[in-house]
Amino acid sequence: MRKSHPQPSPSRPLRRVLAVALALSLTACTGTRKLIDPVVGIVTDEGMELGVATEFGVVFLGKTTDRGPVIVEAYFGDGPSMEQSVIEPVGGGLYTADMEIRLPHVPISFDVPTDGEVLEVMGRRGWDRWSAITTCRTVEGVGGVLLEIPEGFLDSVDQTGAGVYRQTGEFTKDLVGLVSGKVSIQRDGENRQYLAVVGADTLWRLAAHRKDKLRRRPFVYREDIL
Repeated sequence: MRKSHPQPSPSRPLRRVLAVALALSLTACTGTRKLIDPVVGIVTDEGMELGVATEFGVVFLGKTTDRGPVIVEAYFGDGPSMEQSVIEPVGGGLYTADMEIRLPHVPISFDVPTDGEVLEVMGRRGWDRWSAITTCRTVEGVGGVLLEIPEGFLDSVDQTGAGVYRQTGEFTKDLVGLVSGKVSIQRDGENRQYLAVVGADTLWRLAAHRKDKLRRRPFVYREDIL
């Protein structure tokens, strides 16, 4: 008999979110779930940001808070699933949260994007997922991955942590980074803004943190996610 693992007790704001999620899920839990995308919402007492479900687990930037209980809002084919967990620091400004169920997820690519490479930024607000095509840019004297701000980018604080992806096939993509914010760079009297990205030079920490992924306890298969 498998021992049950204690779940964190949600605070009052998180309980309100759960109540809303339950109302939504009652209309969305019929039929077979189909995997849609790896974009997840990270809900805490302090607000909401985005994260990505990967082969090594959920990853996010902890911009709203870096500790305590969290609700991970994942989307399947017939509606959202609201999963309670606790924030775990990974290092390098990255955070994760252990999931009881398997979420729609993508691989992580540790190949750093090159100047001029076309990438996709993807986020969501509630049921509505958005995506925008952008280009990676290298700026002399500036380290890290920078992206042109694409048309259609949803510029909002709750979209922090939007995933940046490299297309690998018609229906497949790899995660190459998370949008951390905007930066302004002045060159030759001209001021330009870019999206700053936490990339492969930091994402490896998630893989190292989850080095036990093949030995983790089995995922739970619940009737509401079959």
